[in-house]
Amino acid sequence: MGIIPLDYLAAIPRFPELGGKADATHMTVQGGGPVPNAMVGLARMGCRTAVIAAIGDDHPGQVLLAELAREGVETAHMIVKKRTPSATAYGFIEPDGRRTIVLHRRIFIEPRDLRLSHYPVPRVLHLDGRDIEATVRLARWGKRAGATVTFDIGSMRNDVTPVLPLVDHLVVADSWALPYTGERETPRALARLAEICGGTVVITEGIRGATGLEAGRRSHHPAYRIEAVDTTGAGDAFHAGYLYGLLRGKDMAERLRLGSAAAALKCTRPGARGGMPTLSQLRKFLQRPPETYA
Repeated sequence: MGIIPLDYLAAIPRFPELGGKADATHMTVQGGGPVPNAMVGLARMGCRTAVIAAIGDDHPGQVLLAELAREGVETAHMIVKKRTPSATAYGFIEPDGRRTIVLHRRIFIEPRDLRLSHYPVPRVLHLDGRDIEATVRLARWGKRAGATVTFDIGSMRNDVTPVLPLVDHLVVADSWALPYTGERETPRALARLAEICGGTVVITEGIRGATGLEAGRRSHHPAYRIEAVDTTGAGDAFHAGYLYGLLRGKDMAERLRLGSAAAALKCTRPGARGGMPTLSQLRKFLQRPPETYA
């Protein structure tokens, strides 16, 4: 469960100065959102996935539903709200792959929107925490049902503290982990987060790679060196690769390797879902992977 905006992404030669203008060299429109993107990635790797997200009864909502259906993601549990606009995001991608995103969202999931008795019990319940009260309710349901609860957060927005003790795998960006814990170094942030959530913790650091802490043992995997076209959704792709490894019973080192490979492949094409790899693409990449940044 998580947010699902329709992404409008424009590649630009340079980010304009305040009050300036820029001509786009490429434009793409795709569904977005950390959880839906990860579910699309898992579906491409052959997993059965479903999304709970709120959309409006408008054109963007129809596009979002249709795209998920084409990708083989179950949409029966989507929440359609009348007279409420679907979320949209507007991104600007620079030549080196860096992106700037602006999100417009006026649609939310309330605890009363959840139909817990109608949901199949998943092996993994993946959450982003934007609508925290509904997130906590769903996480508690998942724990009672025996699902593994995983969580993704990339930046400081709303307070997600209430859900952390319910999380089995906390896979987060350093841009959230360091300010949240008040630490300056990843190892100390890892240890602090492990105390809070009690489960496995992974912190991703862009080209510096990803570091995980599980059962007191720390693992690190460097990022693969590729020619980046667009980094939008790189973290979501990492989650897809990591979760695929988790579903297949892989150890921490292999989960980090799969996540790093999926993230690298995604960055070679524009859009959060444009470069999300299939299982065959992921395996081919890992047969002769490129060099790493460190």
